[in-house]
Amino acid sequence: MACIGLAGSAQAASPATSNLTVTITITNECTAGATTPVAFGSHGVLSANVDATGTISVTCTTGAPYTISLNAGTGGGTTTTRKMAGTGPATGSTVDYKLFSDSGHTLNWGNTVGEIVSRTGTGSQETIDVFGRVPPAATTPVAGSYSDTVQVSIAY
Repeated sequence: MACIGLAGSAQAASPATSNLTVTITITNECTAGATTPVAFGSHGVLSANVDATGTISVTCTTGAPYTISLNAGTGGGTTTTRKMAGTGPATGSTVDYKLFSDSGHTLNWGNTVGEIVSRTGTGSQETIDVFGRVPPAATTPVAGSYSDTVQVSIAY
């Protein structure tokens, strides 16, 4: 007995489909990046202003309002007259200095109303200048190395 097979027509199966939802929520955020120091260099008698510039790097979400404040530092001063403390033979001595948010050295940069810098984020890293000034001293401090550490705070 012979078997004869009948070929049926081949049908492609319809694919099953579904939707995949993809989401993200972007929140306002700021990050602090590297800073470059306000380095006044080496000087003898402080008979005239000594100016120097440093930078703060900040990255904030596009459109996010934020503020940058600077504290009084560790040298024992205030936000209007900061102090660099001496080390080694200069221990116990200080050098006064000021930090400003403008190149004309008129806008003190501190951490109270009127001294805080306000900005709006661009979504990219921004480099913000910090303008420093050591004013003339009635009595030049002891020769040696002086430094201070100022905390940068970013609020958003």
